[in-house]
Amino acid sequence: MKELQDLDLNLLKLLRAVVETRNTHAAAGQLGISQTSVSRGLAKLREVFGDQLFIRKAHGVEPSELAEKLAEASEEMFHPIMKVVESYQQFDPQQFDGEVTIAMQIYFLEIYGEGIFEALKAAMPVAKFKLVYWQDDSLAELLNGHIDYFIQFEAYPLPQEVYQHKLDTVKLCLIAREQHPVLSQSSDWEDIHHLPIARIVIDGYNAKRSPIEDLYLSKGYQANISLTTHSVKVLINKVKNSDAILFGSSLMTLLEPDLACYPLPKVPKETQQLNIIGGYLQTKRGYPLNQLLHQTLQSYFDSVTQPET
Repeated sequence: MKELQDLDLNLLKLLRAVVETRNTHAAAGQLGISQTSVSRGLAKLREVFGDQLFIRKAHGVEPSELAEKLAEASEEMFHPIMKVVESYQQFDPQQFDGEVTIAMQIYFLEIYGEGIFEALKAAMPVAKFKLVYWQDDSLAELLNGHIDYFIQFEAYPLPQEVYQHKLDTVKLCLIAREQHPVLSQSSDWEDIHHLPIARIVIDGYNAKRSPIEDLYLSKGYQANISLTTHSVKVLINKVKNSDAILFGSSLMTLLEPDLACYPLPKVPKETQQLNIIGGYLQTKRGYPLNQLLHQTLQSYFDSVTQPET
């Protein structure tokens, strides 16, 4: 119905005022407009919805069931709009007590999770937080607005509806136990290609085969994958108690003192580091909450010092 699509929203405010006051003079006073403007507005409403909106009475008007239903529907329509406006005008991080959901790869949750939580608590002390790991349905949850912010690897494919920005660049190295019998002497391909590898699973990116396996193939070797897992703790257990190696971040040595960093073998520049990105829906780029999350998490990652390899 074209007339309905082109309807002036101010007419719905007028309709509600007349329904509430049951009097056109009172409605005009409530809205701060003239009686003539009220009459013209009611005439336009009758053109769209028909004549059966109000019945004239001796001391005012009686709204029909249709008018009351329209007034109720308009209030429901304006309420979310007002909530958005209030979120811009009245957002106070210190008083915000709503729920914030942040999804990230489980690797990031285990490595950075505690620091991220502390930073968020400082920024929004009374908010409720859900820090969850990224799952198969997380992209759909992000697109439908149920996830406020995400942290991912840059290589993870995301649609144009998602705004993303780089949070940090992580240099990669070989992680293995201290005094590793091979790595303490050499990191050359011919010396390390036979060593067992432990690797983390990144859902949606390397679940079937990792870039490390492709790298080994490009060097003429077959990667000896001895452990594949989502768990950083399981990775650490494997690497700490065997000769297995891990292509990862030196930050893992902060979780386990018995681990050490060793130089990478010769690899292409693009595999010497990885970028961490964060973001949210493009439609939320102006929201104070999302801007605060962006600023808070960027400040946190700026404060993280990666141990030298």
